[in-house]
Amino acid sequence: MAQATYANPLAAIFGRLGEQVFGVLEFFGSLAWLGWDVGVWTTRALVRRTVRFGTPAFVSQMVRVGVRSVPIVCLVSGCIGFILALQTAPSLAQFNQTDKVANLVAVAVFRELGPLIAAIVLTGFAGASIAAEIGTMVVGEEIEALEAMALNPIRFLVMPRVLATTLSLICLAVLADVTAVIGGGIIGVTTLDIAFEVYRDNTIDQLKQADFLTGLLKAGVFGAILGLIACRNGLRVEGGAAGVGKATTDTVVQTVVVVVLADLLFTAIFFAIGWT
Repeated sequence: MAQATYANPLAAIFGRLGEQVFGVLEFFGSLAWLGWDVGVWTTRALVRRTVRFGTPAFVSQMVRVGVRSVPIVCLVSGCIGFILALQTAPSLAQFNQTDKVANLVAVAVFRELGPLIAAIVLTGFAGASIAAEIGTMVVGEEIEALEAMALNPIRFLVMPRVLATTLSLICLAVLADVTAVIGGGIIGVTTLDIAFEVYRDNTIDQLKQADFLTGLLKAGVFGAILGLIACRNGLRVEGGAAGVGKATTDTVVQTVVVVVLADLLFTAIFFAIGWT
């Protein structure tokens, strides 16, 4: 059967296509299962006194994932604010509406770019390191040692990291929003001759509560996706150091793709229900 399949080019094409489809289904299925386990352990830790939440581990991951990402997120989001202001100003100037740069920057950043840029930056900064760290534990048989001591790896390794990436990305998205708006304001005031009061008032008048809340919702989901993919790939490492390197690369690529797809899905849903 295998020889007949390889001998037929058409059958080989459909066979590879089927493998890719099943691979995608297995990927999302494993993410959903891992997310379910994290949710179960989080609920147990919050409800049952006999299950410790693991606050020290959670705080440590928050510092490592969130606090240390602040400078790079501020730098990137500030540059995004500069770019948006400079790119949109010429088109608006044709209609004598240069002061509306504030409106465009605010909407683009709070609805879309703030959570997305923070997620991409955090993926490269923390996601790869989480996958490499857990993968190294797998190679060093530390995961098997935890299981031998009746300690659940999901409880002690995955849960603190997923919760940390989720909460950190929500906070970083807010920081990215504010930094980008400030960056756009700096360009507007110093280069585009927009009065500070005008820029401030246009930004406040343009933004709605839905803009802020949808951005936070996206950021929370993006953070959970980042943590789950990084932990999943780390736990599935095989082949020693080469496997750790592959898990790190796969984490970055898969997270960026899934985050963009999730962003597209959110945007379509918000557009359908009128949150635009």
